[in-house]
Amino acid sequence: MSAMKKIKILMVDDHPLLREGIAAVIHDEEDLLIVGEAANGREAIESFRKLHPDVTLMDLQMPEMNGIEAILAIRRECPSARIIVLTTYEGDALARSALKAGATGYILKNMLRKELLETIRAVHAGRRRIPPEIAAELAEHYVEDALSQREIEVLQQVAEGTSNKIIASHLSISEATVKAHMKNILMKLGASDRTHAVTIATTRGFLMMGSQANKANAVAPETERAR
Repeated sequence: MSAMKKIKILMVDDHPLLREGIAAVIHDEEDLLIVGEAANGREAIESFRKLHPDVTLMDLQMPEMNGIEAILAIRRECPSARIIVLTTYEGDALARSALKAGATGYILKNMLRKELLETIRAVHAGRRRIPPEIAAELAEHYVEDALSQREIEVLQQVAEGTSNKIIASHLSISEATVKAHMKNILMKLGASDRTHAVTIATTRGFLMMGSQANKANAVAPETERAR
C-alpha cells in the first residue's frame, strides 16, 4: 500500500516512552503511517496545522495545554478532525468532557496493544469507539447533573486540604458561597461529606478536569500555616 493511501497518524503525549510504544504497535501495519509527534497541546495544534493527519492520538494530561483544550482548538479549525483520546483515567466525567470537546475515540492506555489498531481504523472510517466500561459509566451517570467549573475549582482545593475561608479568598467569593457550592457538590455526587466527595470526584475524573486550571492557584505552604 502506498504512503498516500495510508492512514496518517499524529501522536500527542508528553511521555517519549509511550510514543515509542505506540510507534512499535503501528510500525508493521501496512495501512498506518505515523507522520508526526507532539509533547503537549500547543505542539499538537501546530503539528495538526502542518501535517493534516487523518487521525490524532491525544493524551489528556499534558503540560502547557491539556488534551481537552487542544481538541477544542483543533476542532474549531477543523470540525472534521478525528481524534482518539489516550488516558489512564476511567472516569465518566472525563470521558464525557473529551467526547463533548469532539473526540471520536477513547482508549485506556493499559489497553493500547489490544485496542489501538482497531480503534484507529474504526475512527478513520467514521465510527465512534468507546470502551464498554466507559460507555457503561457514561450511561450510569447520564441523567445526573455535572459539576460546574466553579464547583470543580472548589473541590480541587478541598482535595488539597484547604479550608473554606482560604478557598473563598483564592476564588474571590464569600465563605458562605463556598459552603453553598459544597452543599451542591455533596448533593450532585451523592456524597456524605467532603472526603467522600473528593473520593467520588477523583474516581469519576472531575478533579483531573480541573487540575490544569488550578495549578496556578495551589495553596502556598506559608498561607496554609497562617490560616
